[in-house]
Amino acid sequence: MTNKMSVNVTPGFNFSTILGCSVHDMKNSLGIIQDLVSQLAKDSQHSENPQFGQLEFESNRMNNILMQLLVLYKIDHARFSLNIDEYPAEDILNEAVAQQEVLLALNSIAIKVECEPDLYCYCDFNIITSALGTILNNAQRYAGQQILFSAQQEGQFMVLSIEDDGEGYPETFFQRQDNVQSQVDFNTGSTGLGLFFAQTIAAMHVNENIHGSIAIDNVSSLGGARFRLFLP
Repeated sequence: MTNKMSVNVTPGFNFSTILGCSVHDMKNSLGIIQDLVSQLAKDSQHSENPQFGQLEFESNRMNNILMQLLVLYKIDHARFSLNIDEYPAEDILNEAVAQQEVLLALNSIAIKVECEPDLYCYCDFNIITSALGTILNNAQRYAGQQILFSAQQEGQFMVLSIEDDGEGYPETFFQRQDNVQSQVDFNTGSTGLGLFFAQTIAAMHVNENIHGSIAIDNVSSLGGARFRLFLP
């Protein structure tokens, strides 16, 4: 005979709130794991082992994903606001690259940064570098050997671009890019979170009623995919 147990959900139960709190807890625990990994790498006689680098990178990537989920949760609950200030565009590019240095080295991907030193933009530095870091991470998965990371002024926008020499975005991706939920693919592990986060954060950057945005295409100067972030 099978025993069955019924559970009564407490009135007022809000799954999104539970999820938000859980993400915060996971992020704290992951921070402890990251510290332990760094310490183990320092103490190990085999600290140059690439597995340490891979482990450190993956833990950082998980932390970045959790941070983005937490930000999106706060945005959805009207508990988030940007910290806008003026920054050199070159600093933004260099910080995003620094977040990916371990994986770039492991995958032998050459990245070229192009940016005039006198270019500045108004943005939330930490949020924008996080968004760009995620897109840069995705670019490494599909690049052949090269990535071009650049910034340039185009009219009222500062345009931050990530281009690769891979095969480019598939046509089916363009057909469904307006619906982020349709981008979830359990076979490939794709969730579209990186683009959705970048799109959401870009739109929150406003200057004189002009909103930021993103664009993707296969017009890379390297022959592959191109992602562009437009900041007003």
